[in-house]
Amino acid sequence: MIETFLWLLGYQFAGELLARSLGWPIPGAVLGMLFLFLTLCLRKGIPDTLRHNVPRLMTHMSLLFIPAGAGILAFWPLLAERPLAMAAVLLLSTLSTLLISALTLTLLLRHQRSRKAKP
Repeated sequence: MIETFLWLLGYQFAGELLARSLGWPIPGAVLGMLFLFLTLCLRKGIPDTLRHNVPRLMTHMSLLFIPAGAGILAFWPLLAERPLAMAAVLLLSTLSTLLISALTLTLLLRHQRSRKAKP
């Protein structure tokens, strides 16, 4: 489990370092996950530690909603000033996430089918 945390925290640290040093408006955790994805693609496989431990970590994903809930409570007066803007942002971000996920799945399935069709 420790090795899994080292993988994930190491990539998050690298993403944070790059985002902050270049002043990019992208969260370091997102860049870190992109780096991890690229590493796994280049390795053409998933290390055993990640394969076995990440599913166990994902059972506790609900813990990630605690900071979001605390942020909503802390910034409630600011959020209450612009309810329509907040609703629009939430709607657009949710729809774009679903759309991008669906397109990615479609492309990956198409790629997988084309690889299976080749002898």
